Amino acid sequence: MHYLATLTGREDGPDAQPGTPEFEAMVARYGAFEERAGAAIAGGAALYPSATAVTVRPGAGAALVTDGPYPEQAEVIGGFYVLDCADLDEAIECARRIPAAEDGTVELRPMIMYSPHETPGPDWWLALLWSAPDTVVVPETPEWETAMTEHQRFGEKFAAAIRGGGALTPPSTATTVRVRDGELRISDGPSPEFSDVVDGIYLFAAPDRAAASEIAAAIPLAERGHTEVRRIVDLAG
Repeated sequence: MHYLATLTGREDGPDAQPGTPEFEAMVARYGAFEERAGAAIAGGAALYPSATAVTVRPGAGAALVTDGPYPEQAEVIGGFYVLDCADLDEAIECARRIPAAEDGTVELRPMIMYSPHETPGPDWWLALLWSAPDTVVVPETPEWETAMTEHQRFGEKFAAAIRGGGALTPPSTATTVRVRDGELRISDGPSPEFSDVVDGIYLFAAPDRAAASEIAAAIPLAERGHTEVRRIVDLAG
């Protein structure tokens, strides 16, 4: 089973800024984790700071595209992994070794309709699809089928740009993982740092911020939802 592990923490330190020695040291820590995790890692990426984000919200007749995260918060998603594990216990054991678990939070959610992606390139972007918890559409309902039809149309229109993605099971299936002073702390439910929940992701290629915003504005939005667009760090470059 595939699990989306979103890595949440503060980004006011130098290790959150690509190109700094502290960032490179953090990358090395994640490299050690990935070497140990091996085949359990099916995907993932680091993200540029949220200050560079673009937010897309519903508007009267057209989507509203603004700079920055929505809303601005002390803790943000700084990256993600897709974990391929037999069950939740195995996913938790893997997640506890992610460096973000030591000073932030790792949220695990089972994925639906996961579309694998290759190693991210310099022109890749991540779209985080946020929803209000009470508006999340449950799989195998008429509302789900309607939403999937809309996403299928989006996927067909932008097939040349889309690199991967997937939907998530309802937030009630989420598990948060933290490690404090070597002690594993597990709680049910999504990360408490956010009032909304991530309901799905897309990875896509775009030559610049304007083009990425245009693609993101076409992604179907849930009621009272919004899309957060973040540039992916090219760690292979």
